[in-house]
Amino acid sequence: MSKEDNNREYEYQGLVINGFAMIFFTFILVPAIIIVSSIVLMDPVPGLAITLDAVFGVVFILGCVGYFVQEPNQARVMIFFGKYKGTCRKTGYFWVNPFMNRKKLSLRIRNMDIEPIKVNDKIGNPVLIGMVLVWKIKDTYKAVFDIDTQGAGNIGVSNSALEKFVRIQSDAALREVTGKFAYDETEAHSQELTLRSGGEEINEILEQKLNERLAIAGMEVVEARLNYLAYAPEIAAVMLRRQQASAIITAREKIVEGAVSMVKMALHQLKSEGVVELDEDRKAAMVSNLLVVLCADEPSQPVINTGGNI
Repeated sequence: MSKEDNNREYEYQGLVINGFAMIFFTFILVPAIIIVSSIVLMDPVPGLAITLDAVFGVVFILGCVGYFVQEPNQARVMIFFGKYKGTCRKTGYFWVNPFMNRKKLSLRIRNMDIEPIKVNDKIGNPVLIGMVLVWKIKDTYKAVFDIDTQGAGNIGVSNSALEKFVRIQSDAALREVTGKFAYDETEAHSQELTLRSGGEEINEILEQKLNERLAIAGMEVVEARLNYLAYAPEIAAVMLRRQQASAIITAREKIVEGAVSMVKMALHQLKSEGVVELDEDRKAAMVSNLLVVLCADEPSQPVINTGGNI
C-alpha cells in the first residue's frame, strides 16, 4: 500500500528549494534570458524570440507563485490537485511546485477557557463547572481532512472551525465526567471521589476523556484543569446550610470526644492521687457537670456550694 493510500500523516518528500536561490533564478536569471533572447534573436529569428519570451514569461509567473515562509511550530499540508502529498515541517524560506496547494497549520500550544456550564452531578444536584484547556495539533492529516473547515480557503485551515470543534467536544466531555461524580461527599465519612475533593484525579480523568474525543481530529490535550466549581444558584443557599450543618455536627463530635477524654482523665487522676473519694452518684454528678461545662457553647457560670442552708 502506498503512502498516499494510508490516510495518515507523513513527511513531504517532494522538491523543496531554498527560496533565496529561487529568487536569483526567478527575478534575475529568467528576466536576463528574456532580454537577451529579445535582443539577439529578434532580428534573425523573430518567431523563435517571441516563443522563448513567452515560455520564459510563463516560467517567471509560475516562479513567483511557489514561495512561502515557515516559522517554528508551523506546518504546510501539501495537496497536489486534491491528492495529499505529505506535510512539510521545515523552517525557513522555501519554494515548491506552484501547483501545490499549501494549507497552513499552527502546531503551537493553544489555550482555551471553557465557560462554566450547568450540569447535574451524580446525585442530581445542578452545579456550575468550567475548565481551562491547553491543546495543540498533533496529526496534520486528520486536522485538515477529518474536520469540516468550510470557508478556510486554500491558504490555511480555519482556526474558528478547529476551536469550535474543540469547544463542543470539551463541553461534552465535561458533562460526561461531571455526571459520574457527586459535587461533595454525601456521607460524613465517605471515601468516594468527588468533584470538590478529587483534585488531580478528576483532572486526569477529564484529560483522558478529552484525548479520546479529540484524537479523531488529530489533536492532543496538553492539560485540562477545572477552574470553576459551584452549586447552581437555585440550590446554592440550601447546600450552604447543609454544609454548615455538617460542619457543626463534625465539630460537635470532636468536642464531645475531647470532653469525654478529659472527664476520664480527671476521674483517673482524682482516684490515683487520692484527692477525694467519690461514690457512684457523685461521680455521675461530676461527669454531668464537666460535660456541661466542656460542651457548652457559652461560658458556664460558677456556683459555689458552701454546704450551708439558706
